[in-house]
Amino acid sequence: MQSAFEYIVVGSGAGGGTLAARLAENGKKVLVLEAGGDPTQLKGGDPRDPEKNRLPEQYQVPVFHALSTENSAMRWDYFVRHYSDQNQQVRDSKYTETFEGEKVDGVLYPRAGCLGGCTAHNAMITVYPHNADWDYIADLTGDNSWNADTMRGHFQTLENCKHRPIYRFLSKLGYNPTRHGFNGWLSTEAALPLGDIARDEQLIKTVLESTEEIFKNLGDPVERVQWQKRGLADPNDWRLVQDNAFGLRYPPLATNNHSRNGTRERLLDVAARFPGNLSIELNATVTRVLFDDSNRAIGVEYLKGERLYKAHCLPRNTQAETKTVYASKEIILSGGAFNTPQLLMLSGIGDSAELQQHGIPVRAHLPGVGKNLQDRYEVGVVNRMKFNSWEVLDGARYEKGDPQYEKWEKERKGVYTTNGAVLAVIKRSVKERPLPDLFCFSLLALFKGYFPGYSKVITEHLNYFTWAVLKAHTNNSAGYVALKSADPLDTPHINFRYFDEGNDTSGQDLQSVVEGVKFVRELTKDLIASGLIAEEELPGKQVQSDAEIAQFVKDNAWGHHASCTCPIGPDNDPMAVLDSNFKVRGVQGLRVVDASVFPKIPGFFIVSAVYMIGEKAADAILKGK
Repeated sequence: MQSAFEYIVVGSGAGGGTLAARLAENGKKVLVLEAGGDPTQLKGGDPRDPEKNRLPEQYQVPVFHALSTENSAMRWDYFVRHYSDQNQQVRDSKYTETFEGEKVDGVLYPRAGCLGGCTAHNAMITVYPHNADWDYIADLTGDNSWNADTMRGHFQTLENCKHRPIYRFLSKLGYNPTRHGFNGWLSTEAALPLGDIARDEQLIKTVLESTEEIFKNLGDPVERVQWQKRGLADPNDWRLVQDNAFGLRYPPLATNNHSRNGTRERLLDVAARFPGNLSIELNATVTRVLFDDSNRAIGVEYLKGERLYKAHCLPRNTQAETKTVYASKEIILSGGAFNTPQLLMLSGIGDSAELQQHGIPVRAHLPGVGKNLQDRYEVGVVNRMKFNSWEVLDGARYEKGDPQYEKWEKERKGVYTTNGAVLAVIKRSVKERPLPDLFCFSLLALFKGYFPGYSKVITEHLNYFTWAVLKAHTNNSAGYVALKSADPLDTPHINFRYFDEGNDTSGQDLQSVVEGVKFVRELTKDLIASGLIAEEELPGKQVQSDAEIAQFVKDNAWGHHASCTCPIGPDNDPMAVLDSNFKVRGVQGLRVVDASVFPKIPGFFIVSAVYMIGEKAADAILKGK
């Protein structure tokens, strides 16, 4: 069938946007279909004042990322289950039974329905995965192009590192032991407002005492000195990545001149430079993949209109036009860990028994579609300080025109250049773990996870200090995404099956988070003793034993890196949805490129890994694989 496009990419996030832009730069005719609009152009409310549209600045200013997740212009609200057991589920204070008059029965999981996908509202933390994450896929599939050394090359292709300037200079002379990229499309920076911190005596004391405790817990002091000489603060330095190093870190952010950048900027740039190659259609919600008689994907059907998908927080638009579009070569699904398996199932690809329950004709029996859902576990140790506000947040209203905003806008300085994080520590939860599995980071905020109105809590409480404990390399893979109905505008049923309901029979995941809570408590004990911290509100001083901390974790944990629901795997694995080149098994002309492709969740923060697979998939397609 004649088509103006060779490739159709469904979704514009970290995977799809990266892939589409690279293909178009290399002369391919690409159409990107995105269910939402451009986040800087949309009109929407604000969690504090629905009559005001603050989205442009909330999109751009790093510290406003929480507000952007609750701005109605681009907010997609999923309410997910952590447990099937209702008695356990309701122990979570974030559990929501009804929201805005509708039964939701779950915990808020914010997503972004707009150009750039979740790169438009994430916290911008760009931390490189462990090499073992890539070597695992290479060993699993027998495809050596997944090995850690090759994958680092994809990272170097996409990154424009601005936080290691001496190595930017040295790389021009052929010396780059960091293996950072300095000429890519994704700008990475460090937000270290040292001048502002230096003027805040309370923050200085907090940082110094916490840092002293961190060094006490790091282990061999000789090794610490060696790491310091090698620039230990940068978690993405290749030398430290190779060593699986742990220690004190700063989290690099995906910002350009301390303003958010992601696949929105990448796509718009390529579309401007190659208008004949890249087309972007917004407000296009794909409902199914179209196939010819030989089981080859040839196009998609979509609905044209704003606010069509049920996850959108604003009243749904009932006026939509059904359209079809075709591609001469391939269809690539990049809707993410929730929407890609949903779209595959709506197109007849999935567990045949589940499809038949919804009256969907089976095209390919792939029982792994929607299974293997994985995430990281996070909890917050929340401390209220003895004073009313951090000095670095003086006058902060988290809106355009406040003193901190003026400093960001005019000088690109101050606390608004950050995402709210002050310190970060990478460590092993227990020494027996093969890789560092805890990323603990402190925030000048009251943050206990996601629930409706959570961003308002952050902006209205300026005297809190939260240590967030993130458990990586989780063992639990028992979660799932399943259809609620055959309606493509309905959200799927999502259950992560935490802890006791999962398949981590060893209990290592829970043990690791408990150890993380105990560790960050060590960092604050002197601050509590001195009275600088008025009270630890969560878990609270009444929670002390390992068993009590474990129950706190089970009751309060959350995640925001959903992945692995369309996993790559070997030919002999009946649950493998994709081959090592991202191709969907059982059909032709169809690939998946997003967070759902991983067999195991990689690293600490998933976005860097998803950017990398976007580049890898483009490379595979361009090489005819």
